[in-house]
Amino acid sequence: MLGSEKLIGFVATAAPGESRDFYENRLGLRLLEDSPFALVFIAGSTTIRVQKVQSVVLSGYTALGWQVSDIARTVDELAARGVEFQRYEGMDQDEAGIWRTPDGSQVAWFRDPDGNTLSITQMVAA
Repeated sequence: MLGSEKLIGFVATAAPGESRDFYENRLGLRLLEDSPFALVFIAGSTTIRVQKVQSVVLSGYTALGWQVSDIARTVDELAARGVEFQRYEGMDQDEAGIWRTPDGSQVAWFRDPDGNTLSITQMVAA
């Protein structure tokens, strides 16, 4: 039923100024709206609502992720914009922080100013 409908992603911020700078300037997303309730960005055809809250409750998993065509280039470009990639104990990540999944896809994780875990993934060509 919802498979052909437009997706809206949600993540929270208790620091809207820092989040706006991060999502707009470091990640390069276009800001659509800055309201008292949320920062609204566009990423491809997906709308991302960064909800303004009093405090953020972090999850132990990835909140938002992007599929990219060249993860090494994307990591380099984001790192040049000040994005820091996460390293996780027990995961065989390369020097850039990229992990190769058992099927050959590649993933790298980073955090937004509130500590939400975000990722980029290069899928194996089918």
